[in-house]
Amino acid sequence: MKDLFVEDATRAAGLLQMEAFRDRMGRHYAAQRNYDRGSGHHHGVSQLSPFVRRRLVTEEELVRVALQSHGFNASEKFVQEVYWRSYWKGWLERRPTVWADYRRDAGREARSWAGDRRLAAARDGRSGIACFDAWVAELIETGYLHNHARMWFASIWIFTLSLPWELGADFFLHHLLDGDPASNTLGWRWVAGLHTSGKAYAARASNIAKYTEDRFQPGPGDLNPRVEPLGWPTHPPVQPVRPMRTPDRAARTLLLITEEDCCPEQLQASLPDDLVGIATLQLSGERTAAGSSPDVEAFDRAALADAGARARDAFGPKVVAIDDPNPEALIACATGCRATQIVTPFVPVGPVRDWMVRNQGAFDQAGCPITEVQRDWDRKVWPHATAGFFKVKKQIPKLIADLG
Repeated sequence: MKDLFVEDATRAAGLLQMEAFRDRMGRHYAAQRNYDRGSGHHHGVSQLSPFVRRRLVTEEELVRVALQSHGFNASEKFVQEVYWRSYWKGWLERRPTVWADYRRDAGREARSWAGDRRLAAARDGRSGIACFDAWVAELIETGYLHNHARMWFASIWIFTLSLPWELGADFFLHHLLDGDPASNTLGWRWVAGLHTSGKAYAARASNIAKYTEDRFQPGPGDLNPRVEPLGWPTHPPVQPVRPMRTPDRAARTLLLITEEDCCPEQLQASLPDDLVGIATLQLSGERTAAGSSPDVEAFDRAALADAGARARDAFGPKVVAIDDPNPEALIACATGCRATQIVTPFVPVGPVRDWMVRNQGAFDQAGCPITEVQRDWDRKVWPHATAGFFKVKKQIPKLIADLG
C-alpha cells in the first residue's frame, strides 16, 4: 500500500480509487467498516483519506458519488463519516486554542520524556503487546492505519503504556499520510476522555479479537482494564470562524497551493482575474517538532506537483515549486512576477496556518499580503460544529439538499 499511495499521490489516482470503491459505499461499508484485516486487506474501507486530506478528492465529490450510487438510506453511514471529518475541522476552527495548547504541551512532554525507554519501546514497536507492535510496524511501513486500529492504539498508548497522549498524537501526525490536525488531535483527545465529559475509550481484548477476525487475541494481562478519563473537559468558548482577508479581484495575483487544498481549479470563480503566477509551497516539515516521515514528504511533494500542473493547465502561468519554509522564498516568487497579493484556498487551524500567522508580517511588509478564498462546503458545515457531532448529523439532509 505504501508504494501505491506515495507513487500515485495525484487527483487522477484518487478519482480512480473512488470509482473502485463506489459499489462498496452503501450497505457493504456499513457492515464491514469496523474490521481491521491488516495491511493490504482493508477492503471494507475506501482508504481515500490521504487524497481527501489534501483535497485531491473532495468531500463533496465523495458524498455525491455515494448518493448517486446507493441513495441516502443505504449510504448514510459512509456519508456520515465524510461529514465527521468536516465536523472535526469546524470544531477545531471554532476553538483554535485547543490546537495551540496541544502543540505547547507536546513540546513540554517531549522534553520531559526525552530518552525514556518506555517511550522509545512504544515508538519502535517493542511494547510486548502483539497487536500494538504490529500496528506500529504497519504505520511506519505504510503511513496508514485502519480507524478502529487507531482508537485501540491510542487507548493502549494512554491507559496501558501510560504515555502522554500528546506524544501519541505527534507520533501519528509524523507518520500518517492522511495526518489531519483536527481529526488527529481531537480523536486522541476523545480517546483520552478530554473531549466528551466522563467518557474515555477502552481497548477491549474481545473487541480487538472480533474486529481483527482473531488475528490478534490480547491476553488477560496485556491491556489495562481500568480506563478513566484523564480529566473533565473544559472546552474554550465557541468562537466565530476567523475572518478571511479576501483578495482584490483586480490585483496582480500569485496563486499559492499548499497541502491544505490541492484542487484550486475548482475555485476558479472565486479567484482574482489577473493570475500572474502559481507557486506550490511544501510545509511537511511543519507537522511536528520532528517534521514528518519521508513517505509523508514524498506524498506531499507528488500531490503538490500534480496540483501545480493542473493549475497551470487551468490558469496558464508557470509554476514555481517551493520547499523552503523561509518566507523570503515565496516573497521572491511573488515579487518576481510583480504580484501585489497572494491568494490561497482557506487554510484551517494547523501547522500550515501556524506558518502563515508567524510570517504574515513579512508578506505585508513586502507588499504581497496573503489572502484567502473559502469553499462553500466548509462555509456551510462549520457553523454547526459547535458541540457534539449530533448537531451536524441533524443538518445532513439539508446540507445534502444544498448540494443540488
